Amino acid sequence: MAREPRDGGRDRGRGREDREPDDGIIEKMVSINRVAKVVKGGRRFAFAALMVVGDQKGRVGYGAGKAREVPEAIRKATERAKRAMIRVPMKEGRTLHHDVEGHFGAGNVILRSAAAGTGIIAGGPLRAVFETLGIGDVVAKSLGSRNPHNMVKAAFDALKSCASPRSVATRRGKKVSEIFGRREAPPAVGTPSPTEEQPNA
Repeated sequence: MAREPRDGGRDRGRGREDREPDDGIIEKMVSINRVAKVVKGGRRFAFAALMVVGDQKGRVGYGAGKAREVPEAIRKATERAKRAMIRVPMKEGRTLHHDVEGHFGAGNVILRSAAAGTGIIAGGPLRAVFETLGIGDVVAKSLGSRNPHNMVKAAFDALKSCASPRSVATRRGKKVSEIFGRREAPPAVGTPSPTEEQPNA
């Protein structure tokens, strides 16, 4: 049997930040964990990686991979994440259209749209999801499990329920202006509002 060349995996250990994929996909490692399997004669160690990928233009995906070496686990997780990418509608290309809540197992996250200049107010796994997705203004809060897998899956459950006003209008057979409704004009300066009490005559 021919042996595999020793230099075949020369660049497998290169950091993820040093490589830029040709297809414009950004890769971020959320977590990596060493796992052990007890077998006859001892324990076999392996590595489990959780990756998030996105094009920063509204598409994002996640994947998990396990292998005997770290680079191989990252490669498996990245390939699975690219195959499971979803598209998320964004408002003005920077935030969500509306607040959403996602659940997965013990994970529970709340994602809220934010004004321009707010930034990404989220930590750990959720921040990686928003950075690869391309959202610049969002407020996220995790109320359940702190496990990275549960948090990421709960975030994707919330993102899948996001809808744009155009898609809602098409589903209801209405115009976008009818979805938002008419906004009342502010009262003129010096004109008492209907809620103010009128003085007794």
